[in-house]
Amino acid sequence: MQAWVYLTLAILFEICATSCLKLSFGLTKLVPTIFTLFFYFISFLGLAISLKTIEMGIAYAIWSGVGTALITSIGIFYFHESLTLIKIGSITLIILGVIGLNLAAHLQKNESTKAISSVKSSSQIMEG
Repeated sequence: MQAWVYLTLAILFEICATSCLKLSFGLTKLVPTIFTLFFYFISFLGLAISLKTIEMGIAYAIWSGVGTALITSIGIFYFHESLTLIKIGSITLIILGVIGLNLAAHLQKNESTKAISSVKSSSQIMEG
C-alpha cells in the first residue's frame, strides 16, 4: 500500500515538474528551471521507491499515463492549449489502458495466491 502512495506522489511531482518546464520557456528562466529539476528529482525518487514492490511495467504505465492525462488537462485549462476530439479520445484510451493494466496486475496476483494455496493443500494431503 505504501508503494502506491509513493507512486501517487511521483505522479504529482512529475506534473509540477512538467508545468514548471513549460513556465521556464525552454529552461531560460532560472526559478522555474530550478523547480523543474527539483520536482523531477522528487518524482523519480518516488517512482524508484514504488518500484520496490510494484511491477515496473505497471508502475511506469500508471506514472506516465496518469501524468500525461493530467498534464494535458492542465495544458488545456491553465495554459489555454487546444482541446480536440483526438486529444479527448487519446486521453480516454490512456485511462482505459491504465485501468486494464491495474486489472491485469490484480488478476495475476489473485491467480498466484490461488496457486500457492493449491500447492500448500496438495502437500498437506500428501503428508496426511
